[in-house]
Amino acid sequence: MARFRHQDIQALTLQPTARMNQFPHSITFISETVLRGPNVWTYFPVLETQVDIGSLEDFPSNRIPGFAERLSAWLPGLIEHRCSPGVRGGFLQRLDEGTWPAHILEHVSLELLGLVGLQSGFGRARETEKRGVYRVIISAQQETVSRLALQISRDLVLAAMADRSFDLEAAVDTLRDLAESKWLGPSTAAIATAAEDRGIPMMRLNEGNLVQFGYGCKQRRIWTAETDRTSAIAEGVSRDKELTRRLLAQCGVPVPEGRIVATPDEAWEAAQEIGLPVVIKPTDGNHGRGVFTHLASQDEIIAAWKIAVQEGSAVLVERFIVGNEHRILVVGGKVVAAARGQIASVTGDGQSTVLALIESQLNSDPRRGTTEDHPLNRVRIDSAAQIELSRQGLTPDAIPAAGQEVLIQRNGNVAFDVTDQVHPEVAEQVCLAARIVGLDIAGIDLVAQDISRPLADQGAAIVEVNAGPGLLMHLKPADGFAQPVGKAIIDHLFTGESSGRIPLVGVTGGRGRCAVAQGVAELLREDGRRTGLACAKGVWINQRPLQTEDGANWKGARRLLLNTRVEAAVIENDSHTILNEGLAYDRCQVGIVIDATDAALDHPDLADPEANLRVLRTQIDVVLPSGAAILDAMDPVAVEMIALCDGEVLLYSMDAAAHVLLEHLKRSGRAAAVRDDLIALVHGTHEVVLGPVTDFVESAHEVHALNRVLAIAAAGWALGIAPAQLRGSLKTRVIQEFLV
Repeated sequence: MARFRHQDIQALTLQPTARMNQFPHSITFISETVLRGPNVWTYFPVLETQVDIGSLEDFPSNRIPGFAERLSAWLPGLIEHRCSPGVRGGFLQRLDEGTWPAHILEHVSLELLGLVGLQSGFGRARETEKRGVYRVIISAQQETVSRLALQISRDLVLAAMADRSFDLEAAVDTLRDLAESKWLGPSTAAIATAAEDRGIPMMRLNEGNLVQFGYGCKQRRIWTAETDRTSAIAEGVSRDKELTRRLLAQCGVPVPEGRIVATPDEAWEAAQEIGLPVVIKPTDGNHGRGVFTHLASQDEIIAAWKIAVQEGSAVLVERFIVGNEHRILVVGGKVVAAARGQIASVTGDGQSTVLALIESQLNSDPRRGTTEDHPLNRVRIDSAAQIELSRQGLTPDAIPAAGQEVLIQRNGNVAFDVTDQVHPEVAEQVCLAARIVGLDIAGIDLVAQDISRPLADQGAAIVEVNAGPGLLMHLKPADGFAQPVGKAIIDHLFTGESSGRIPLVGVTGGRGRCAVAQGVAELLREDGRRTGLACAKGVWINQRPLQTEDGANWKGARRLLLNTRVEAAVIENDSHTILNEGLAYDRCQVGIVIDATDAALDHPDLADPEANLRVLRTQIDVVLPSGAAILDAMDPVAVEMIALCDGEVLLYSMDAAAHVLLEHLKRSGRAAAVRDDLIALVHGTHEVVLGPVTDFVESAHEVHALNRVLAIAAAGWALGIAPAQLRGSLKTRVIQEFLV
């Protein structure tokens, strides 16, 4: 498989195909936009690319002989693309009828992404005002991967059109290699999936496995299976196996007798004192490197010491415990999964070498491999296996007699689920071990003959306590049931009904959106919440500026969501942000649209009357079911959005007699409205007067200022701020300045 080098990834751009043979047509990528959050197309990140198909505008697929057949032969999975006909084979039907390259690129890109494990199914192809130029939109879980998929799709489609060869296998290998370099690891991915299932937002903080769940002060962070509750002290203790062993022993947890040794002779001396056989391992090694078990002779012990000393800072000699290796996962003081190991052995046939027997009897098992899809590792002759073979009078090239059992590995292969077999006393002991070391998530290694019996009854013992344990053995066991370990970790981080969300208000629309955002932020601040504000005037936390340049964009919003001090956030999103970046958050508690009809979109392909609705509705589409949309009952574009909100709708209106408002109140809806020159909060037939209009604006003729006051009041009410407090806050000098 071709490796995708770092410098190649950095340089990856959508460039024209270099070699076209004699085919007279080309497809050119003009520009691209990565929308990293909810956008005009969908709720998740997409790559939007302008594509110029040039003269191919005159050649739909049914006018290129053999093209559809070649394409479907290369990518048979296209049969599953339903496309607009809505049936299996729908896209192939469109190919036969005639469709254009932009649409074909969309489907081929999605098929390629599916081949490397990135299933989404979202894609669009749309014409622009310029002939031959289209927008192709495909999902972008990883933007560099989607970009490469689109580039490969262009080359593949042109090759199929020109009836020339294309190395699809190599292209997919390259794409898969890039995708694997960008994926979350299996442990992190399991936790992220569990968070998604609970509606907890996720933000990836680096190219690796550092992930934030939740926003602002409610956030929690993980790095693989370590959390922000995993202390450096506990992690340091867990790395020092001798220190861990001593601490556990002092607290009554069964551990094997052992001590650190500095020389081979000292190792032999310690082994005799402890009693043969023994285990030798580095005090701070990992992944089983340098670990040797069941050592019973001086030669074996000396040989093992020489290897173990290279894997760590010191060497530990321990009493050998009879039994199978087990890994118990403890999360938040509870056992959530357990796996058992098994020895690896082969049976001689009198003809094959040990190496050949390993390949035919062990490594031929489809569960063994080198990827995350393989629960068992391939067996190899390492230094520990060399000692085992030597003890049996064999070498890797020796030919065992027919029927002779040959032991290859005593430890490893810990991938057989035994979660339901863990004895309550065993569970209590491993949870105690995790607490002693101080780990909130721990992988406890113990050796026991039967995990369903108490440790003391069988001379079993805990041999290691590990921070940041791998979860793959529990997610994809070689035998038994997968365990919901990701869910256990998320439930540990977010107890009860917590979703990791803070009160988050999104504001969009036309003139006045910045003033409304500032006003709502001031309401929250006066309500005692440390409030972040990202708007056209900058980014603020309470009255402290983080930046004074325009913050009504992805970057400004992200600064607030990452900040652990932010208890509530108000984020302005202009149409440029929605169209060119996407929203920085997945959902919000309150979404406000002001001056929707007159909002300027400034986009060449969005000049039709419904464009404002298609763009600005993005803010309403992301309102939580438990949240609220704030809409103008007198704005026809805003009125169209009422039915789009998953949560409650609060209307505001300068005319309490407006038809839309009256119908809303009949349905027991809530609104902020002007009646008889008074501003009132109305809920069905119940009304609370905030005061005369002139208490909040200089004159009732100040239409824009009055509209902003009403929107701010409705938002404050939706956020649970009491009318009396709203009345006072709306009159403050700070909010009055925003309305000018």
